[in-house]
Amino acid sequence: MSETPDGGATLQGVAGLKKHNMKVSSIVFMIYCLVAAGAFGIEEMIPESGPGITLTMLIVFPFIWAWPISNMVAEAGSVLPSEGGVYVWVREAFGEFWGFQAGWWNTVSIYITNGVYTALVVDYTSQYIEMSDMGAFLLKMAIILIFTVVNLLGIREVGAVSSVLSILIIAAFAAVAVVGILNWSHNPFDPYIAEELSPLEGIGASVAICVWMYCGYECISTLAGEVKNPQVIPKGLLIAMPLIALTYVLPTLGGLASVGSWESWTTEGGEGSVGYASVLTENLGEVWGYAFLVIAIVSQCAIFNTYLASGSRGFFVLADDNLCPRFLVKVGRKRGVPYVGVLSLAIVTALLARFDFKTLVMAEVIFILALYIILPLAVIKLRKKIPLSERAGCYVMPGGKAGLYAFTCLPLVISFIVFYLNGTDYFLIGIVGASTGPVFYLVCKWLYGGMTRNDPAAYPLNPRTRLAAGDTFRLAVYSLVAGLMSVSGSFFLTWYEGEWGEEYYAEEAESAFFSDFWWMIDALKYIGAALLVIAIAMFLLGRAVEKRKA
Repeated sequence: MSETPDGGATLQGVAGLKKHNMKVSSIVFMIYCLVAAGAFGIEEMIPESGPGITLTMLIVFPFIWAWPISNMVAEAGSVLPSEGGVYVWVREAFGEFWGFQAGWWNTVSIYITNGVYTALVVDYTSQYIEMSDMGAFLLKMAIILIFTVVNLLGIREVGAVSSVLSILIIAAFAAVAVVGILNWSHNPFDPYIAEELSPLEGIGASVAICVWMYCGYECISTLAGEVKNPQVIPKGLLIAMPLIALTYVLPTLGGLASVGSWESWTTEGGEGSVGYASVLTENLGEVWGYAFLVIAIVSQCAIFNTYLASGSRGFFVLADDNLCPRFLVKVGRKRGVPYVGVLSLAIVTALLARFDFKTLVMAEVIFILALYIILPLAVIKLRKKIPLSERAGCYVMPGGKAGLYAFTCLPLVISFIVFYLNGTDYFLIGIVGASTGPVFYLVCKWLYGGMTRNDPAAYPLNPRTRLAAGDTFRLAVYSLVAGLMSVSGSFFLTWYEGEWGEEYYAEEAESAFFSDFWWMIDALKYIGAALLVIAIAMFLLGRAVEKRKA
């Protein structure tokens, strides 16, 4: 690790990547596309929870979720501006095992989420144009092909496309907000909570979507190694966050105030469906609805474009650290683009695009929540490892130590809460899905050697386990935490969903595995017990095979 001229610590760059001059405005628009690209998706929150609680969450979450996360990302990215972003920060704080977990969760979440945007394009198009299954498939493939080509050209081209599309999207939602508020005829907060829901159930019904709507700030840091002056990224984060919040709150407020019909809001087409386009259609005419349909399609394309850039660097950086197959490190000679990563992400998107919006969001949120549990801990650790006296010229979160703990604790606590409120099926998926990280770490470490091959002094290998020194204890800690969460979740969810869970999952679940509520509760108990046994076994193994410090 060395020091940059502006005071930030830097890591050796990933070989082959080309650096570009990027303006703050380009970074702002890329972040805008990564996180928002409009308010599309909020339509699913309104009927699930109620209009009042939806607006309240949209107003509150910027302060308790988005602002802390954007500040954490700005601080960590300022002091460690490196390709890989959150993976590098966690690795520098806690070592390669936990770094791999963060990199795995972040990259897998992007691989899952990209299918959301192609699915939303079809949903919005179907509101005005009747499409066959083949037509929907061809539209998705066309989008994937076009923006794969843009990404293969390079990050500067991605930024240019993002800027143009963002300006169109912001203008369209500004029009919705203005027209909606000028035609105010309903109380947008009435009813506050959907019928028959308690306040806790009202929040739980759509909090995962709200978290998802304010996620993605950390994704821009994955590209820091390709920006000549990475300090423009923290500046862009602090500008983009309030812009995104306004894009969500004002058009939703105007839409509910002018159109109402909160039970009919949806991202899907159909007779009687309501969305942001309805504000323009009902007040300005049908042609404005078609114009907004174009913006809806543009929005999803903008997000797909930037996520393709960010996600394609995830496994690329892991491979450069010998924690993934080496062929993923391949970079185009002329443009310095990790083309294998771009193409692999495009292929996975094509496979996942057949799933609906809500299913993909819920699956992705599981990995995002795991990431937001470890990120705050890494930021605290980095503050101790690289003290403020060594950060001249770097962005630092305001408020001193009190600010540090406030900004880090809020997302940490919220992530745990949302994990438990997300539903029994997704809690079970989350425990199993997040646990794929340790499994793939073991495989990749044994096959490729990990950071030991790059720097054996800094990352010593335990010859008895062929893992990094101390990894058995880290596996024990992971298994202990996951096991306790699984067991406690079985008891909490029995209390939270026990009265209605059996009937609800029998009716709503598309898979037989998740249609039996009590089977899922039992599965959580058994999985939790197994993880606790693994934790004990790994701790005992660690005492036997790990060197003791003198």
